[in-house]
Amino acid sequence: MSDKPTLRPDVAVADALRAIARAFLAEARTAIEGPDRSDAEAVHDFRRQMKGWRALLRLLGPFLGADGKGLRNEARDLARALGGARDAQSALDALADLESRGLDLSQRSLATIRHRIDELRQAAETHALTPDMRMRLIRSLDQASSSVELWPLHVLTFADVAKRLTRGYSAARDALPESWSDADGPELHELRKRIVTHRHQMEIIAPLWPRFGKMWISEAQRLRDRLGKHQDLLLLMRMTEPNKPLAYWRARLRPAIDQRAAAHVRGASRIARRLFVDKPNAFRRRLAVIWETSD
Repeated sequence: MSDKPTLRPDVAVADALRAIARAFLAEARTAIEGPDRSDAEAVHDFRRQMKGWRALLRLLGPFLGADGKGLRNEARDLARALGGARDAQSALDALADLESRGLDLSQRSLATIRHRIDELRQAAETHALTPDMRMRLIRSLDQASSSVELWPLHVLTFADVAKRLTRGYSAARDALPESWSDADGPELHELRKRIVTHRHQMEIIAPLWPRFGKMWISEAQRLRDRLGKHQDLLLLMRMTEPNKPLAYWRARLRPAIDQRAAAHVRGASRIARRLFVDKPNAFRRRLAVIWETSD
């Protein structure tokens, strides 16, 4: 975390935020242009940087106006355009998750399932990062980089940033299900998106109190992973619907998917209760103290 640009008391807030923005865009460009990355790795790394970029744009939303919303929508659309290969990889991850807990299928069946999913992944990768798409990504990054230099951030203070960080915390906290056992897939997917945003936003202040920052981001990541694995399992389940690639194994896979998905929900609920124990005002006061007492 310390190698990345972050907010620091000895650097103007506007300058620090611009440096953070530039870093996201530079890493996204490296993902696309790096010669040592496979297409799958490039797509994964680019989408990861876009999540951080979009979280920053959401944080700064009120100060950027229509430009910020436009940049966020463009980043969302680009990530979605590259999402097909990731969906197939998520299904493979879900299958591996089930196998790690013991899955009542023969090795022959498992090999066939993996092969069918991998065919989908390879087909998606072939059509995802085409030369035209690479050019579109680079043009978008160029436009975003130009916009960053024009952002009207000179009047921002840490109090403004803390207010927006608290809003992200509150949005995630409000999205927690009242009854975790009754929460459906869309509800938990929405919660995961808010957790992703909150986690990335917290990275910009984590080095102000390294031990606390590392703990907080680690817990947020664990919650994100639990919800992500739940989402992967639901995606795998959709592949077992009639006329889908894994329909033949639906009766064998569904009980295991239901059981493992429920375990991830229980794990997520335990992490969330710890992470979001503070009310938003208490969280905001904590941010103020961290800023005032940082070196």
